[in-house]
Amino acid sequence: MEESLRILCYHIFVIKRKYYVYIMASESGTLYIGVTNDVKRRAWEHKNDLVKGFSQKYFCHKLIYFEEYNDIDFALEREKQLKNWRREKKEYLIGQKNPRWDDLDVWS
Repeated sequence: MEESLRILCYHIFVIKRKYYVYIMASESGTLYIGVTNDVKRRAWEHKNDLVKGFSQKYFCHKLIYFEEYNDIDFALEREKQLKNWRREKKEYLIGQKNPRWDDLDVWS
């Protein structure tokens, strides 16, 4: 029984975890890229200026893009990759899924 409980916990806490690489934008078009395990909560935090630093300073309150991952290492690698892209490439990526840059935070 102990072994099956360990396997169940592994599946719940490791395999079933979701991670998100997301892009927030300001009204003027400033972009912020981050990683979270709860995109709904994180978008809310950005909108309410609870995320100190860059996104708060530049009013990045609009969730315009996100990708879902099952592995935190892949998500962190993708975040790093996107942060190193030129703006034009980021805009192209966003435009493929969200051409009008609508706020995807449907939970607010």
